[in-house]
Amino acid sequence: MKTLLRNLVTVVLAAMVTIACQTVQTTAGGAVGVDRAQMMMVSAQEVEQASRQQYQQMVAEAHGKNALDRDAAQVRRVRDIVARLTAQVGAFRPDAMRWPWEVHVFSSNELNAWCMAGGKMAIYTGLIGRLNLSDDEIAAVMGHEIAHALREHAREKVSKSMATGIGVSVAGALLGVGSVGQDLMGAVAKVSFELPNSREYEMEADRMGVELAARAGYDPRAAVTLWNKMASASNGGPPQWLSTHPSHATRQRELIEYSARVMPLYERARR
Repeated sequence: MKTLLRNLVTVVLAAMVTIACQTVQTTAGGAVGVDRAQMMMVSAQEVEQASRQQYQQMVAEAHGKNALDRDAAQVRRVRDIVARLTAQVGAFRPDAMRWPWEVHVFSSNELNAWCMAGGKMAIYTGLIGRLNLSDDEIAAVMGHEIAHALREHAREKVSKSMATGIGVSVAGALLGVGSVGQDLMGAVAKVSFELPNSREYEMEADRMGVELAARAGYDPRAAVTLWNKMASASNGGPPQWLSTHPSHATRQRELIEYSARVMPLYERARR
């Protein structure tokens, strides 16, 4: 009887997962040709809400430590660059033109930057100052991070973690059992700041990032110099936030290739 019940539960959960999964195409392919279909088990709205809550907490904590937007000129510089980048997101997904994009500069020596679901961003002073980033290189950083949000990689990672943890998390999310909202917020934080991105996600963000930069009038080739700087600062390997990025040689080769592909967009934007 117990075996029968266990098998029945497994079948029911598998059916629930199948029903809950949906194949989506989050973005258009753009000039760089990103067209992979994605399997999702949680809604974009839920992940964006969890991201907003997490972001508000982080901004409040930084403010409380006097580590938020301390250099007005630097903040203006970053926000001007980000505004030009986000003005181009319609090339990949028109709905993102209406996202409430937001960026802050956190005072920290870390080599770090990120963009959460729905367009909530931060860049750290350590990345800008320690690497002496040019505007084109800041655009390369933030274009890459914006691409992660456009492709909804956080949502996809949460979905994959749910699929591999069939049981409480999936059943709870589907049936409304337990503190699902709090669990989702924790899951979003984990995939955004703790779990490294896959090789596939990084390739997509690299390609889309150079296109966003080019369309915004920033030299896409700066992605190559940016990566060289980061590799040098990390003793030949990527910093922790890029820990599963491809090898330096592979990444450099691909960035050169895709930067060349979007150079016509850059030249057009500069006219």
